Amino acid sequence: MALPVMLKAALPAIPGVNQLPGIKKTGGTLPDLTLTRDDVVVERAAVQRYAEVCGFPHRDIAPVPYLHMLAFPLHLQLMTDARFPFPAIGSVHLENTIVQHRPVAIGETVSLSLTADNLRASTKGRAWDMNVTGTVDDEVVWESVSTYLRVGKGDPNDAVHGDPGLQLEKIVAKGPVWSLPGDLGRRYGAVSGDRNPIHLYPLTAKALGFPRHIAHGMWSKARCIAALENRLPDAVKVEVAFKKPIFLPGKAQFGAEQTATGYDFTLLNPKNGAPHLLGRTTAL
Repeated sequence: MALPVMLKAALPAIPGVNQLPGIKKTGGTLPDLTLTRDDVVVERAAVQRYAEVCGFPHRDIAPVPYLHMLAFPLHLQLMTDARFPFPAIGSVHLENTIVQHRPVAIGETVSLSLTADNLRASTKGRAWDMNVTGTVDDEVVWESVSTYLRVGKGDPNDAVHGDPGLQLEKIVAKGPVWSLPGDLGRRYGAVSGDRNPIHLYPLTAKALGFPRHIAHGMWSKARCIAALENRLPDAVKVEVAFKKPIFLPGKAQFGAEQTATGYDFTLLNPKNGAPHLLGRTTAL
């Protein structure tokens, strides 16, 4: 997240400044826009930096969630557009679904497109989807849906859409406990471009209402996929619901259970069992 774009993202969250013309967000409808990044080369050095932060081995293909990093500038570009109804900072990433139709090899050239749709009420505010399609030539190789929430006046009769529906008691997290260092948010931000202040330092997180900084949700998803990667097929869907934040530094316990179609997995607080993430994989 380049500094000028970061500043643009932050301005609507600053009291007073957020009422100025061109900065004020209206909370209205989603803009009918399609944003694109064309001919992005999947570079070995960048993939390896990402892999090292997220726990993937070095391979000749990109990890399943890697194209989310290539699409992240489109997410930010749309949410900082003057026509977008909600501020980028303060919007909560609720869920993420990735469909990999086939692995993308190092050196391949990918084009990405993004749209936003499905604005709806939820119990806690308003939710919407950010949809990404990744293509190599004319072949769709990768897709994702990221569901975001803007906390506000909600409708108690409208459930937040898209929870994968996993019942936590189905899974006993007997896997490893991971120690997450205090600089994890800065390290992941450096490779992903997502330098939201809530992930960087205690002081910047406190300014936005957190007791200290928190891990990126997409890092936690990537780390779980890395733990399962050698058991996943080439064509796979990976769905997650982000629950309670992981404060840094901290610990999280991974657990997985094989199903008829893939794996259910969790990331929990090892002290009290509270879920940070619920997920599942499905072979395509």
